[in-house]
Amino acid sequence: MKFDELSNRVIGCAIEVHRNLGPGLLESAYEKCLAYELGCNGIRYALQVPVPVDYKGVHMECGYRIDMLVDERLIIELKSVDKLSSIHQAQLLTYMKLTQVETGLLMNFNVRMLKDGIQRFVL
Repeated sequence: MKFDELSNRVIGCAIEVHRNLGPGLLESAYEKCLAYELGCNGIRYALQVPVPVDYKGVHMECGYRIDMLVDERLIIELKSVDKLSSIHQAQLLTYMKLTQVETGLLMNFNVRMLKDGIQRFVL
């Protein structure tokens, strides 16, 4: 499965969640419902994946967690905010760098049309 195919399938699942729930809920609700949709569509995922920091050769757990890791090659960072900001982008890019996962989706569910709340990133 190519990234474009995988990301398009994931985006389709996210649109289904947004179509059913709409904006205004907590991020955790969208996470659980998106996980359900991914599972129903046979897409492998993991929730709240720890992201260690390697500092001077020392592996440290610092409390960072990826919202969703899809098929071990796509990071999804979920938000439910009024507006995405550069700090949200930086968070996703940092997770991608630390895990060496080259692709990511930043999704803000607190929008009228979900397509307006999705950003793709490739390292």
